[in-house]
Order: sequence, then C-alpha cells, then structure tokens
Amino acid sequence: MAGGFSVQRCVLASFRLTRKKEVYFKNLSKQKQKEVMEKNQNNHKLRVCVATCNRADYSKLAPIMFGIKAEPQFFELDVVVLGSHLIDDYGNTYRMIEQDDFDIHTRLHTIVRGEDEAAMVESVGLALVKLPDVLNRLKPDIMIVHGDRFDALALATSAALMNIRILHIEGGEVSGTIDDSIRHAITKLAHYHVCCTRSAEQHLIAMCEDHDRILLAGCPSYDKLLSAKNKDYMSIIRMWLGEDVKTRDYIVALQHPVTTDIKHSIKMFELTLDALISFNKRTLVLFPNVDAGSKEMVRVMRKKGIEHHPNFRAVKHVPFDQFIQLVAHAGCMIGNSSCGVREVGAFGTPVINLGTRQTGRETGENVLHVRDADTQDKILHALQLQFGKQYPCSKIYGDGNAVPRILKFLKSIDLKEPLQKKFCFPPVKDNISQDIDHILETQSALAVDLGGTNLRVAIVSMKGEIVKKYTQLNPKTYEDRLELILKMCVEAASEAVNVNCRILGVGISTGGRVNPREGIVIHSTKLIQEWSSVDLRTPISDALHLPVWVDNDGNCAALAERKFGHGKGIENFVTLITGTGIGGGIVHQHELIHGSSFCAAELGHIVVSLDGPECLCGSQGCIEAYASGIALQREAKKLHDEDLLLVEGMSMKKEDVVSAAHLIQAAKLGNTKADSILRTAGTALGLGVVNILHTMNPSLVILSGVLASHYVNAVKDVINRQALSSVKTVDVVVSNLADPALLGAASLVLDYTTRRIY
Repeated sequence: MAGGFSVQRCVLASFRLTRKKEVYFKNLSKQKQKEVMEKNQNNHKLRVCVATCNRADYSKLAPIMFGIKAEPQFFELDVVVLGSHLIDDYGNTYRMIEQDDFDIHTRLHTIVRGEDEAAMVESVGLALVKLPDVLNRLKPDIMIVHGDRFDALALATSAALMNIRILHIEGGEVSGTIDDSIRHAITKLAHYHVCCTRSAEQHLIAMCEDHDRILLAGCPSYDKLLSAKNKDYMSIIRMWLGEDVKTRDYIVALQHPVTTDIKHSIKMFELTLDALISFNKRTLVLFPNVDAGSKEMVRVMRKKGIEHHPNFRAVKHVPFDQFIQLVAHAGCMIGNSSCGVREVGAFGTPVINLGTRQTGRETGENVLHVRDADTQDKILHALQLQFGKQYPCSKIYGDGNAVPRILKFLKSIDLKEPLQKKFCFPPVKDNISQDIDHILETQSALAVDLGGTNLRVAIVSMKGEIVKKYTQLNPKTYEDRLELILKMCVEAASEAVNVNCRILGVGISTGGRVNPREGIVIHSTKLIQEWSSVDLRTPISDALHLPVWVDNDGNCAALAERKFGHGKGIENFVTLITGTGIGGGIVHQHELIHGSSFCAAELGHIVVSLDGPECLCGSQGCIEAYASGIALQREAKKLHDEDLLLVEGMSMKKEDVVSAAHLIQAAKLGNTKADSILRTAGTALGLGVVNILHTMNPSLVILSGVLASHYVNAVKDVINRQALSSVKTVDVVVSNLADPALLGAASLVLDYTTRRIY
C-alpha cells in the first residue's frame, strides 16, 4: 500500500497548495466578468460544441464536458467525435464517451488509413470537407478545440472560416515535431485561450494574443488526477498486468512516431523494446497514436513478439481513470508521450523521456531526458537509474481547479463583441534589411508639392524627416512645369546618394482633382494653369526609373497626419487645410476616401450661405469664399482701398501687396472691422466643420495650414453652439506638421513600398 499512500500525500499537498495560493488563476476584471455573466443569464444559453479526436484529447476535454453538462441553465453541449476515436485498431475509443453518458451528436470518419505523411494531409482535407455541414447544422456559439493534433487544426480552420468563436485548450506550450507548428497555428485561429502554465501564458502574449482573452487555468485533466480514488488501484493493476504484479514493480511504455523524423523514431522504438526486454520487468505497452509512422511501429512490436511475450501486455487503449492508477503506481514510465512529462508528474512517478518529441516542455524533477536515444545501452542505463524511485509531486500543470475557472471564463464571453480577432503587437524598431545597401542607406521618398506659387521637391526619410528640400517658382505653362519637375527630381535623386538615402519612389501632391489609380491630374484649380488631363506618372517614372504616386494636396495632408501627425492610430478623422484655398482629406476606418469620381473631401466648397461671396469654383457662399487666404486678401484690399485697414502700429510701403497677413495684424492691433471679417471667416469654417461632423462623424478634426491657429477657437465655438450634442465631443486640434503636403506625398511612397495600407 506504500504507493497508494504516496499518491494520497500528493493529493493532500495539492489541496493545501490551492488554499494558500491560486497560482493558475488569471486576474481578469471581476466587475466586467460579472456584468457579462448577468447579461448572458438573461439571454440565451451558450451553445458549446466540444470536438474530440482521440483518447488523449478526450482526457483533457472530458472534465470540461462534465462541468458544462452540470450547468444546463447556462450551457447547451454538442459533442462531435472524429479522428482515431472511430477506428477499431485504436480501440474504438468513442465508446468511453458513451460510457460517460454523453450524447454524441455527430460521428465523422475523417482518418485516411496509411499512417504516413500523405495520409495525415488527406485526413485533414477529409475533415475540412465534412465539418462545414455539421457546423451549419449545430450553429454553435463557441467551439472548444484541444491541443496540437492535425485533426484539431482542421476543426479550428473550419470554425474560423465559418465565423465560429474558438476556445483553444493548452495553447502556448512548446514541444518537438510538427505538433509545435500546428499548436501555434491553432492559437492564431482561436479567439480565446486556456493555458496550463505561466510560461505558456507568456508565450501567448509574446505571440501577440490579447491578454484579456487568455485564461491561466491549469490542465483540466489535473482536476481528475488530483481527486482520483485510490482504493481499487490494485484490481486495476492486476486486470491489465496480471495477478502477480506489485506496485512500483512494473513499467508503462507509451511511444509515438516523430513525424519530422519517422525513420529515426522507428529505430528508437526498436531500441526501447530491446532495452525493456533486457530489463526483464513486467511492462504495459500502449499502441502508438495515428500519426505517420505508427503502422511501422506496430510492425516492430509484432516482429519482436511483444504481444505474446510473457513480460509484456500490449493494449490499444486504457480508459483514462484506470490509466491514472496505472501510472501513479508504476515503477517507471518510458516513451515520448506528453502524458509522461505532464500528468505523471502529479504522482512523482519516474519518467524516461526519449528523443525530441517533447523538447521544450516544462517538466518536474521526476523526468530524465534521453534526447539522443541512439543505443540500447543508453536506454537501459536510464531504466536502471529511474526504475523504482519516488519523486516529489509536481504541480507545474495544474492544481485541480481548472474546470471551475474555465466555466466562469465561458460565462464571461460577450457574444456581442466583434468576432474579428485583434492582435496586440509590441512596439518594434524600424525593419533593417540585411542587404548591404539598406544597412548603409536610409529608406526614403522623393516628395513633390505643386502649389499655386511654388514647386517644392524634398527627400523625406521613413521617420518623416525632411533630409533635403528644393524650392522653385511654379512655372505658368505645362511644358516648363514638367521640365522643372523632372530637373528637380533628378537633382534630388543624385543628392540622395550623397546623404545616404535610398529613394523608394516618387510621391506627388498637387491641387485639383486627381485620379490616383492612373496618376493623372483630371483638372486643376484656377491657381495652377494648364494642368488638366495631365499624366504625371508616366514621364516621371520613365525618366527616374522609379514608381510614382500622385494625389490631391488635401488627401496628402490627411495621409501625412495619419502617418506622422495627430491622426496616427485614429480610425476616423478629417483634415482641413487653411491656406491660399481651403482643402482637406477624410480618413474613414483607417482608409483615405477618394469618392466615386475622385472628388471626395472638396471641403472648401461646402456651401455655408446661399447668398455669400462668389467662390473661384463659380458657386456662392463656399467656405473657401469666406475663410481662404484669397478671401481674406480680398477683404483686406477692400478695407485698404477705403483707408480702413491700417491702425496705429502698422505701416505699409507703396510697393507692398496687401495680403491676409495685414488683415490678421490689424485685427490683433484692435481694428474692429478686420476682427469682424476674421470672426465671420472663422464662423463660416466652423459651420462647414459642423456639416462634416453631421455627415462623417469623425472623432478628430485637424486644422492644417498657415491660418489654422487663427481659426481653431472660432471653430470650437461654432461646434458648441450649432452641432448636435452627440458630436460635440469631437477633438479639434491644430496640426503640428511643418510640411503636410510634402510629408503626405512621401507617405504615398513609404506606406506602399513598406507594404502598409494605402
């Protein structure tokens, strides 16, 4: 009875540990969890589909299934059985699910026999073909998927593509073989995660999974392990190993093929059997799983006569509750099953882990690793070292309270939350290519700004730094203008080499209506003459051998804010340019809005008065007719002609041209008429912004350009007076970008060439 007493001590230690400290409970927001649970109680029951593929995953899923079944007021349970559960060679293990009194909704025969790599792939394909019909009929709210098997990958893929939420059990763990890749692939498909160890939780966070959707619960199988009854263990041992077997005097062997190195794993299994024969102890050998290579392993067993050897008992399946007692009282367990490094540690039973299949798993001190098990002597020596020892109980993988935590987690799931996953990417440094040129050079763009007065070209780095800038007067004719653009771009591209910049492309910001798909200026404003139906992309791309992007100056300003300014990370915002004219750009759901005919965001031509002053567009009462630099200049000239502009502290020479700046200066020095004109302009702009708020409902309005700081307070006042209460909370800010047109033109290049969305 010594073995049973040892197990009882382990169980008692576990419960004491639980009372002292809840190691595995994730610190979720209790208030939010309570609110969601109350909401779910008032609504429909959560329909949970549990899909089980084999004897191993059922041992982890069964405790959860019992918990769900015990709370019918909260849950509806549908059980889907597939994989090796339904194969006679692997024990027809679906029967134990029926014996546990679960109704099996669907049985899917998904295993293509052959036990090789191709058969595994075909099995996944067959499951993918059959699962959609089942899921369409069941329509579960959530599917629970366990572990790292190829069957589980098919389940997760089907559920994800059919917009069914997935709860993944045992994600974040590390082991050898293809299982690692499959487990992490399921993690990326899953919406919620139940992990067993602190390290697994940290791995999930490192994989950019949302921390709020990760539950550190422990392994569900430990709930059964640590509450197992011990009084009948001798009858179980005798049933499987014979009447004359004593506790701690037999071995349990469970070895699976390693799919990434099948030949070596078969050779290692052969060496293991030879070592066990030489060791001459009663041994229970379980058949391997259905992975590629299992058929060859069974052939090795039969070749060596294991099924008829007096010291061996070869079985296809042992029910989990009986298997627990067998490993709890064994002298040793040997093989490469995850059970050896996970569950067996709860009893302190010695384990010999062979090969690389469990490389990276967290283990207790009861596990001896023989990673290079290439000789019979190594394995035999490990048996001599481990057999009959008793180690301290290990609680790495659970404390026996996983299921209550998982049920509470399920109740907290809000089905009204968006189904689309969000990944929590950490801050990263700029990508550094290993190409020698990229190491030495800064990735940059050539930015071109075609304004009404000036033509500017700049070298702009990935971080938005203007490395070099060139400015010339904008020529009046098409031929001269295009010639100057090419000349300045060639000069800037040559200079880029001297300042260690690699030019990725050319971005052009221009006034007027632009087709960005074709790189054509459809027609321009009156400020830029001879600038309609102009193909800018082709001649510049041909001359510089670089890709070229073209867009409207207002749109470029919005792109500049999205990449470098206040709009960074904002889903919905509007940019208004207040300069010679009034323009703008709209970003909705992180995307720039162009409109069906590329005329979106002509914000300067929103009409705010039916009988207002005439606009350059030919209409009346546009924002631009009130608040643009040209409009203010017009009003300043009127005052000057009537000798009402200059006040004390101002002076002008005869040759000076009256400008908007004079009007602003006069208002600051107390000229009431100038101040009234500016207030009217600010009100007109504010009314336009209110119209934008009522149409687009952005969370942010950015005022850009030389007049922005003079208008910002007036715009806020109009919003407070005129806007609906639901949009009054909008933020109105002044841009902090010195050259939004150039930075926006650069972002056309930098966002695209670095594979970001434009």
